Amino acid sequence: MLDSLISGTLPDPDSEGMLSVPLKTIVIGRGLGDEADALVKPLPLGRKLAAVMDPDTRLALGERVSIALRGSSDVDKIILPRHPHPDMDAVRSVIARTQNASGLVAVGSGSINDITKYAAHLTQKPYAVFGTAPSMNGYTSVSAAITEDGLKKSLTASLPVGVFLDLDVMARAPHRLIAAGFGDSMARPTAQTDWLMAHLLIGTPYRQAPFMLLVEDEKALIAKAGDLRTGDLEAMEVLVRTLVMSGLGMTLCGGSYPASQGEHLIAHYIDMRGKGLPEAHHGEHIAVTTLTMARLQERVLALPELQLAPSADTPDRFIEIFGETLGRSCWAAFKPKLLDHERATAINTMLTEQWRSYRERLSRVARPAREIAAALRAAGAPTTPQEVAIPAAFYEEAVANARLIRDRFTMLDVAAASLETVAAGA
Repeated sequence: MLDSLISGTLPDPDSEGMLSVPLKTIVIGRGLGDEADALVKPLPLGRKLAAVMDPDTRLALGERVSIALRGSSDVDKIILPRHPHPDMDAVRSVIARTQNASGLVAVGSGSINDITKYAAHLTQKPYAVFGTAPSMNGYTSVSAAITEDGLKKSLTASLPVGVFLDLDVMARAPHRLIAAGFGDSMARPTAQTDWLMAHLLIGTPYRQAPFMLLVEDEKALIAKAGDLRTGDLEAMEVLVRTLVMSGLGMTLCGGSYPASQGEHLIAHYIDMRGKGLPEAHHGEHIAVTTLTMARLQERVLALPELQLAPSADTPDRFIEIFGETLGRSCWAAFKPKLLDHERATAINTMLTEQWRSYRERLSRVARPAREIAAALRAAGAPTTPQEVAIPAAFYEEAVANARLIRDRFTMLDVAAASLETVAAGA
């Protein structure tokens, strides 16, 4: 399916045409670091390259990539601090240190990729990425998760001109990173359920295509979850391909909608407000928040009837929760999905007539929380806030307030507005 998508011969389930993505060079294989020069030479990166890495990814792959690239390019190694935070300060630092480069090469995973991607986007320079861990689905997406003015945002960025994922390197990654990638991949059911629900209730545009890309591998990935603990390359290839397809699904949709909904809002709130928490990987948080959303969705879909109350949210409440500057920013982001009396009445009229059919349709794309929990445990991913050192009271706060930080309408909004009490639980 990946080959068909790249070649433009995969039928689009949402139209009569074929699916097409602008990213044409994706290589999943072995020994790619030593082949870096041959892999990169055909790409429009120029011959003055900046290879961006941190101390850990330098050891994992960066040094080999840099040496190989010197076969036909002038390469400047940019070594960021260990565990760089993907914020605008880091992006500006990379921009300043790569002024003379014709193209950028990220060697890393989540943060390194996002920082390099957005720096390349702002400077209109091409970039490629050599992944070092199967920890997230952002290698092939058009978005970068960047914190700006204290608010975690999914910013539109430039696609890489090449993505190179070495299975041997991926399998040698710390298991926490592998489990994080598995956790990120398990967000498909909750993200699809949220997005489809928003489409049904408030008319948010929705596509089936990004989920069709994942159908072939999701069952196999869950079946092989335990094999990811042993470095099994077959299981690793399924995980890597799933993450690649998830990113391409976002690219097809021009945003993170098919892979980032309520579960990501909770995780973003934790990133924004969880000061002093021990370091955790994004996918570890997503594993936990996905399970929370799956349970919440099950409770909503079990309701025989659903009616929503008009929103009582006000700018003053946002300022009380987030402070003046961030509160006003969050209110501006939230306001488009505000349920005033007229909007709530229209939705309730529709729900009175259609809730049964909506429940059936939403249940078909969901996955039972117990199945998600079992798969996460098999892969060694966390399933509770305590496993990622998040205090119970703060996690409850994050679940309650996450809906306030963006305009994405999810089951968090439905639960908050429901005339029936729907508890999320951890």
